[in-house]
Amino acid sequence: MSGVTRAEVCAVACAEAWRGDGEILASPMALVPSLGARLARETFEPDLLLSDGEASYVAGPWALGAPPPEAVEGWIPYRSVFDLVWSGRRHVMMGASQIDRFGNQNISCIGDFARPTNQLLGVRGAPGNTVNHPTSYWVPKHSPRVFVERVDMVSGVGYDKPGRGEFHEIRRVVTDLAVLDFGTPDHAMRLASVHPGVSVDEVVAATGFALQVDDVVETRLPTDEELHLIRDVLDPKCLRDREVPA
Repeated sequence: MSGVTRAEVCAVACAEAWRGDGEILASPMALVPSLGARLARETFEPDLLLSDGEASYVAGPWALGAPPPEAVEGWIPYRSVFDLVWSGRRHVMMGASQIDRFGNQNISCIGDFARPTNQLLGVRGAPGNTVNHPTSYWVPKHSPRVFVERVDMVSGVGYDKPGRGEFHEIRRVVTDLAVLDFGTPDHAMRLASVHPGVSVDEVVAATGFALQVDDVVETRLPTDEELHLIRDVLDPKCLRDREVPA
């Protein structure tokens, strides 16, 4: 297959965030991360658990915008969700209105908390997610407004905060331009790969703080099998292009 789109590259990059996780609850929170989680389960991480959004774990290919599969692997009432959360057996991929060099995330407000210029979602589950189990982030538009020197409010906990807990791990940040991680001695954000057609200078210019830049590679392309799954099975309606236009 040819003509790989940026959205398809991003979906594969999101899928890679769950590589090696095994039997844990994957919780993607946007279209492209959802596509990535489903792609990971259909290929290299078959033991991933995906919720139908209510109380069931479902099995089988699951297209974006379609009802969940009828095959149910397990039942998890709301009271049991926290048993997974507190023990590190969940990996969430959240969004970020702001994120800084140490992975502190803000989805609450822009400006002074006492008198914000923009009210956002609120902290929601971000504090508990980040201190209790692995967390990754998806940013569909990489810009200095998102990647800031200092977040206006800490919703998700970054690496520079003391007492983070044994399960704290900010694994990666996937954007429409690149993949970033925190694999530096002080856990400062590092540019891991740039998507095909994107330069390192473009990513640096779109980031509001100094990125660690070492041996940057190109984000891998989908395999033919992955492209078939993305285009024909998991997202035949091309909903991925809503977040990352072709």
